[in-house]
Amino acid sequence: MEHAVGKIILASSSPRRREILERAGYRFRVIPSPYEETNTRTVFSLDYIEDLAYQKAKAVEGDVVIGADTMVVLEGRIFGKPSDASDARRMLRELSGKTHEVVTAIAVIAGGKARKNSTVSRVTFEYLTEEQICRYVEEFKPFDKAGAYGIQELPNGYIKSYEGSLENIIGLCPKALAQLF
Repeated sequence: MEHAVGKIILASSSPRRREILERAGYRFRVIPSPYEETNTRTVFSLDYIEDLAYQKAKAVEGDVVIGADTMVVLEGRIFGKPSDASDARRMLRELSGKTHEVVTAIAVIAGGKARKNSTVSRVTFEYLTEEQICRYVEEFKPFDKAGAYGIQELPNGYIKSYEGSLENIIGLCPKALAQLF
């Protein structure tokens, strides 16, 4: 899907976002955003995540630039990317048996104008054993994923249910993106 304004650039190195856009039929180039998050904020707000998506898009030049950010939120607290295996295990222990939100913000900059939106999905984990947690972290090394997990790679028995867009949970909701165009 070629946008009328010009060529689309995805300002993300996420292979999951790239796959979602390809499946949705978009034609685009990938230029990872050089924007580095320096804030270690732990309390969630939509303004915060939408600003991160915007900053990522703004850091890349192009006709149409898409920036995105995904956060896992439990009881108002942000679960970012784990720093190491111990941190990943801690996050999964906290998410075990609970329902949390996965929020993905998208920013599209085209013609000098920015549009932003956010999509919220909910994920409920089964009660996880310590063995399940350790095995998942060891096998999948989820250090590049918010909340220390990727729903698309979790074995059976980890997720009880989810509500909302599966693509949003993975990292980009195509319907939300289409609304911005």
